[in-house]
Amino acid sequence: MIALHPDVFSFIPVWLLSMLHWFAGLIVFAESLNKLERTAPLAPGLTRPQRIAAWLKCAAWLLLSAGGAGALVTPLMRLEPPTLQDVALILGFAILIIRTRFKEG
Repeated sequence: MIALHPDVFSFIPVWLLSMLHWFAGLIVFAESLNKLERTAPLAPGLTRPQRIAAWLKCAAWLLLSAGGAGALVTPLMRLEPPTLQDVALILGFAILIIRTRFKEG
């Protein structure tokens, strides 16, 4: 295994990573709140597997909304700037959300 120096991605400016992190966080936060509002795990008539799936969806969207909110408040609270790993993860979710929106029309 090749060990990389921790600053291997230092050519990417911190301001660019921070901006991408914040923007992706906004998209993920907005979409996760939208999905949470539409998910109904307590709806009548759901079978047990459907209810479990609905609760799992709620848990996933709740965790994504917490991550998106964290990305939004990071610059306001002057927390540690995001790493490339942070940006890649949240930006990946944001791109999947945008792709889904385009597919839906």
